[in-house]
Amino acid sequence: MDGVLIEAKEWHYEALNRALRLFGYEITRHEHLTTYDGLPTKRKLQMLSEQKGLPVRLHPYINMLKQQYTFERIHTDCFPIFAHQYALNRLKQEGYHLACASNSIRKSVELMMERSDLLKYLDFYLSNQDVTKSKPDPEIYLTAAERLGLKPEECLVVEDNFNGIAAAEAAGTHVMKVETIYDVNYDNIRKHIALAEGGKI
Repeated sequence: MDGVLIEAKEWHYEALNRALRLFGYEITRHEHLTTYDGLPTKRKLQMLSEQKGLPVRLHPYINMLKQQYTFERIHTDCFPIFAHQYALNRLKQEGYHLACASNSIRKSVELMMERSDLLKYLDFYLSNQDVTKSKPDPEIYLTAAERLGLKPEECLVVEDNFNGIAAAEAAGTHVMKVETIYDVNYDNIRKHIALAEGGKI
């Protein structure tokens, strides 16, 4: 979802740092891009405790503030993108099953899918609260494939970051790697489906 359907990676980065700075901590942009990108907030906080000495007792407060700040950004900056609406609508009409599997919490996924007007195209969505292990573990993609009644090799996953790509590859799915949300369009998705069906990816 984040960085694929919604340009929310910066929202998460800024929201977490806004909360962390209240307690004298911060994640640099380099650390975000090379280490933390795509991980759930709880995992990021665990890593900060291990690497920078962030007191564990602060985790609940920082997590609560981070989610609050993220919701503020969703309400002000999340809006429908026609290319995504068109792509999901066409794929749905063609008989493909669509699901969103995100490392974000359930409320964030639901709110972003509603605000972007994409929820109606999805069979279902999964959050980090619906699995035991979040990405880069493959559990969320294996769970999605099972709920869709498909084998992982019958699925195409669209991902943008190393943790998500690792999860999709470990699950045994085909992977469409994107740089920005604007790479996610109908033509690109159909091209990757054709490649997958031809055994070329």
